[in-house]
Amino acid sequence: MFTHLHLHTEYSLLDGLARIPQLMDRARELGQEAVALTDHGVLYAAIDFYREARARGIKPIIGIEAYIAQSSRHSREPQDKKPYHMTLLAKNEAGYRNLLSLVTKAHLEGYYYKPRMDRELLEAHHEGIIALSGCATSEISRLLLDGRQEDAAKVAREHRGSTPGSEPEHLVKFAERIPEWSVIVGLIGSGQEIHDGEEAGLEQWRWALEAAASPTEWTIVG
Repeated sequence: MFTHLHLHTEYSLLDGLARIPQLMDRARELGQEAVALTDHGVLYAAIDFYREARARGIKPIIGIEAYIAQSSRHSREPQDKKPYHMTLLAKNEAGYRNLLSLVTKAHLEGYYYKPRMDRELLEAHHEGIIALSGCATSEISRLLLDGRQEDAAKVAREHRGSTPGSEPEHLVKFAERIPEWSVIVGLIGSGQEIHDGEEAGLEQWRWALEAAASPTEWTIVG
């Protein structure tokens, strides 16, 4: 069963348009048993999302698309205007509480154009959180787009150390019509691993991307 793990609601300003009740109605129509919330840097939708999902018998997965500072959340240099993105999902109550802490500190301590967190915060609040590689603006994706596969593998190892509870064992199929992902797919080859998991110390991390045959085929597979 398909489960959407990267989804923006109307609370992702200038990006998401989905209204939560209609979103849940559509998920139920499609027979989806679970759906994730990953608004940009905020958890404003979490309560409504949870209630609307449970009312329809759908499992709500609370998360965010986090803004990750390129260096420290305290830095205010020109390059810090463009933080990396990373998808964070709560797998239990401890993870949800840690998401609350991360988002709060990102706004109070790391706000610079965007509410940013950094690896220090991720290490301090990793319990119960699953970290995914993120979209085309994630650190790993940017490195792959630059052809720096070894550096991308190194960053994957570092994030594994920052969030030891993570289990990103997913292969992701992305539509070919998205140019950035087509480049990444071309770099690592369809179904190929970026690195040898055992040598990298990430036996369960399989950073592989496959081009889908159709723009409608967005599938997460274990």
